[in-house]
Amino acid sequence: MIRFTAEFVSSAFALDGCPRWKRAEVALAGRSNVGKSSLLNALAGVKGLARTSKTPGRTRCLNFFAVGDRLALCDLPGFGYAKMGHEDAAKIASMMHEYIHGRVNLAAIAILIDCRRGPQQDELDLAAMAAARDIQVIPVATKCDKLRPSERAAALKRFDAMRVRPIFCSATSGEGIDDLRRRILAVDRAGAVKRAEAR
Repeated sequence: MIRFTAEFVSSAFALDGCPRWKRAEVALAGRSNVGKSSLLNALAGVKGLARTSKTPGRTRCLNFFAVGDRLALCDLPGFGYAKMGHEDAAKIASMMHEYIHGRVNLAAIAILIDCRRGPQQDELDLAAMAAARDIQVIPVATKCDKLRPSERAAALKRFDAMRVRPIFCSATSGEGIDDLRRRILAVDRAGAVKRAEAR
């Protein structure tokens, strides 16, 4: 197993509340019911690091986790499913847009997508937004333990629009978790660190 330690540092509700550090950041993004918190806990090997809930959409802020000495994860609020008011949804959308477009530390975005449905327009728009800033996109096909072996090929085909082969992951079975750790640790941090140092 690849060594991957993560420690919660702080939360922010706006760009100016984000940590002022020189770490490169990998954001975790996805729909509210995609299993982001469970996957984050599986990545770190710590069961209660990120709170999981039976009610999707509980994360309403940017949550930052330090990984080693030079990297960090940012858990973004979920989108597309949570039962919340229009005003709250608009605030969260604005906060995410501000972070993705304005955070100099951001080096990559892992976009978590339920492997049974594949990317929809929201995920494709997010990937395009990241690509416009030269931010690496890591498609993650979650809940792969729910697929039968005969369904794998069709599930993979659904990700063609992402133009990057997804990592099939399951927080339940552990499949793909080491591959995702490896991909995150291999993210090119140089550009983000240079931008953070110049700030």
